[in-house]
Amino acid sequence: MATLSDVARLAGVTTATVSNVLRNPGKVKPSTVEKVEAAIASTGYRPNLMARALAEGKSSMVAMVLPDITNPFYPEFVAVAERVARDRNYFLMVCNTPDRPDIGLAYLKQITGTLAGGVLVLDTGILPGDIEQISNRRAPIVLASNEAIHYDEQVPHVVLDLHRAGEIAGQHLVELGHREVGAIVGCGLAGRQIVRLGGFESALQAAGLSLAPEHVRDTPDTVEGGRAAAESLLAANANITAIFATNDLMAYGAAQVLAERGIAVPQAMSLIGITDIHLARDMRPALTTVALHTETMATLAINLLLDLIEDPGHQPRSVKVPEPALVVRASTGVVAAI
Repeated sequence: MATLSDVARLAGVTTATVSNVLRNPGKVKPSTVEKVEAAIASTGYRPNLMARALAEGKSSMVAMVLPDITNPFYPEFVAVAERVARDRNYFLMVCNTPDRPDIGLAYLKQITGTLAGGVLVLDTGILPGDIEQISNRRAPIVLASNEAIHYDEQVPHVVLDLHRAGEIAGQHLVELGHREVGAIVGCGLAGRQIVRLGGFESALQAAGLSLAPEHVRDTPDTVEGGRAAAESLLAANANITAIFATNDLMAYGAAQVLAERGIAVPQAMSLIGITDIHLARDMRPALTTVALHTETMATLAINLLLDLIEDPGHQPRSVKVPEPALVVRASTGVVAAI
């Protein structure tokens, strides 16, 4: 592997000059820059980013720690964050924890302030105290996509109104005349998606309705979880006319069950989710959902992290995502006349 000294020897300059060409080419004579760049191309030299980070006390690398890369929401979030980071001359490293908080914590301890100059943490189940301690000692950590923020304000975060998302979903079904509804509630690492369910129940209560306990199913945040929950709901509640899922992935699983049983959507059963992942648009019928503005959320989160890296005193230390928005597609409709 080529070294800085190899490049300097071939170009006939000092190693300090090579470093200046790599970091501040404007301070070096154009003819010298050309010689050094030719030597770099010839040797195939690549800077050791980790060594540079340790030597200079800063890194051009940032990291994102997330719970499940197979969930479509996270790749969509990563794609936006990576683009924004690249535009600001940072590299983004993605750390997948496969639903293991202990792995997420190990990543944070290992990379925060060393390989990565800052870390963006999505729902990973890592304890608040651990995040606060690591953030205080080493480098900025920003939280995003959390079900409920219970962290001290010293940990910067992105505020997402998930209660309102559930409320919007409930209001939509009520307006369509649904009175008997089922709910599929995800149980991610942060625990039951109770905030979303709470918003949904609030909408029903405002209309003089209630969500019966036997109409609720808790399940993993997966397609398979949505399938199992839908099967259970339909077996026990023949009178429901709509199903609310606290995320789109579970709604997709429910849609598969409805199709297999020959239950027409939305004629015989309406279906609504939360998130607005790309899959929601591609389903047939396309899924009505409550958009959480993933692109905006990712942009706000990564920019907040980079701002804190570049200016540790940056204010504000939290940002708010715009209110969730109803996206009406083909999976919801008025209750069929009996």
